[in-house]
Amino acid sequence: MKNIYIGLMSGTSLDGIDIVAARFEPSFQLLASQSAIIPAELKNKLLSLTQPGSNEIDLMGIADNALGQLFADATNQLIDDNNIDRSQIRAIGSHGQTIRHRPECGFTLQIGNANIIAEQTRITTVADFRRRDMATGGQGAPLVPAFHKALLQSSVDDRILLNVGGMANITFLPCNIDQPVMGFDTGPGNVLSDAWIMHCLKQPFDHHGDWARSGSLNSALLNDLLSLPYFSEAPPKSTGREQFNLDWVQQILAGHSTLSDADVQRTLLELTAESISSNIRQFVPSQQFELFVCGGGSNNRFMLERLRLLMPQIKISTSDKLGIEADWMEAAAFAWLAKRCLDGESGNVPDVTGASHERILGSIHPA
Repeated sequence: MKNIYIGLMSGTSLDGIDIVAARFEPSFQLLASQSAIIPAELKNKLLSLTQPGSNEIDLMGIADNALGQLFADATNQLIDDNNIDRSQIRAIGSHGQTIRHRPECGFTLQIGNANIIAEQTRITTVADFRRRDMATGGQGAPLVPAFHKALLQSSVDDRILLNVGGMANITFLPCNIDQPVMGFDTGPGNVLSDAWIMHCLKQPFDHHGDWARSGSLNSALLNDLLSLPYFSEAPPKSTGREQFNLDWVQQILAGHSTLSDADVQRTLLELTAESISSNIRQFVPSQQFELFVCGGGSNNRFMLERLRLLMPQIKISTSDKLGIEADWMEAAAFAWLAKRCLDGESGNVPDVTGASHERILGSIHPA
């Protein structure tokens, strides 16, 4: 019986592709994991597609195919490098690359041609997970809370899973199963810090938050950034680069011309930490929980320090403690969502996304 699933995740941070192979029965087992680099030329195309521009349809078609081929190559590499038996792989779950997320308009768009993935790997591929949730009134995001609920909910303690990728999102898992699971995007994760350090230093990310640590927090700038209504909106809510991008930062910076670049970086990191902690205080019904961090931001030591200072009563660790490595959580979730689709089982949590019903998510591209 085929029981191996491949998960592919390329998030809003565009820092690479995460690939995992996993089993989910009788319990979760991570069999293999790797990352693949997105070539600079393709990354630039994808970044340009996140904002309105000229010749978008042609550019999207070219990027869609190129990304599908990259996903296929990365999958084949993972299988070959780890001597995985292809005959035991049931499906690939590919999140794709989000180029627009407009829940207020009822649409979201992820590219990465799943037909090419299925053709080049000869493995059934499930993709386009978000739009069915939107079709029933949801925001199409976040979807990972369904995975968290299935694998990580405790009957003893309340838990929060905090994913810090390009955007930051939380899943609240109450120990009381009669309480609803909650999940939503709190705002920017790494996306603004990554964009600012690339703009200033031509580096893709701030290693451990060291550059941010070298700067000084500017409260006036932080308050201007936090004045955006999104931060105080009640869930369900989700967001993306459409709102949180370098242009938005630079517009607000126009009134703060005396700041050093490092001070801006320090303040952007604080924006992420403060928006996470304040959203938890405002909207999570329990304040007695353990918080587990996953995603690329789990490697940002300064970020974790700030979260611990902003929430001193909360025990904070990474999701490694729960048996799922922080770097591979989202890719594992989309492997699981592929399984749910093929099993004919729902993949969304309506209390999280705002959908009217549970739905089977994903479109199937046979091998």
